[in-house]
Amino acid sequence: MRCLYCQQQFLPPIVWRELFSLQVAQQPVLCQACQQQFEPLAPGCPTCGRPQASPSRCQDCQRWQQHYPTQLLHNHASYHYNLAMHDLMVQYKRYGDYQLALVLQTLIAPAFRKLEYDYYVPVPSAPEHLARRQFDTINAIFAGLVPLSPLLEKATGTSPQGEKQRRARLQTPQAFYLRPLVGSLPPGARYLLLDDIYTTGRTLYHARDALQVLDPQAKIESLTICR
Repeated sequence: MRCLYCQQQFLPPIVWRELFSLQVAQQPVLCQACQQQFEPLAPGCPTCGRPQASPSRCQDCQRWQQHYPTQLLHNHASYHYNLAMHDLMVQYKRYGDYQLALVLQTLIAPAFRKLEYDYYVPVPSAPEHLARRQFDTINAIFAGLVPLSPLLEKATGTSPQGEKQRRARLQTPQAFYLRPLVGSLPPGARYLLLDDIYTTGRTLYHARDALQVLDPQAKIESLTICR
């Protein structure tokens, strides 16, 4: 096998139950050395998953609570945004290395074993970003894991959050809106927003606000690969 991250050849570990199973085993895309570079999140903020020693809400969520006293967004995250994850995201999103979607898909797949929602809504990219990359970075990761419901669109002319400082991120105006729907959706459904990185939470709160226009009684949470 060839690792999609470091491009080195490796021998995948032998899993005895797969040898005697009638199911086709999924081929690994990461060597063990690269897999170990990605740091799973330890218990931290109970609302957004931010790494911290305290089990109480982090400062980010305390700030959001001032804007949303009763509607904090609960985010599920799996990995710490360390140097290895940063380099992977840069190669994937900035340079458009499409095959790395399989690496990110492999990393986040276990999270769905304990999550169940009615609709899985990917956070969309701006049209100009899609035109530059020629693929949707979020859809490419999650489409092979859950059935996606692309209910949101993003306005043109919005610069990526990754290019902004913290203050500018938080001051970003609402850029999401609902796509025209074919038919109606049941009220009070459970929605899971899907994105790659939770930094300040501004993007996900905007996406949640736009989705709530569809159903104010909906249960909306989010899932990101890293925090």
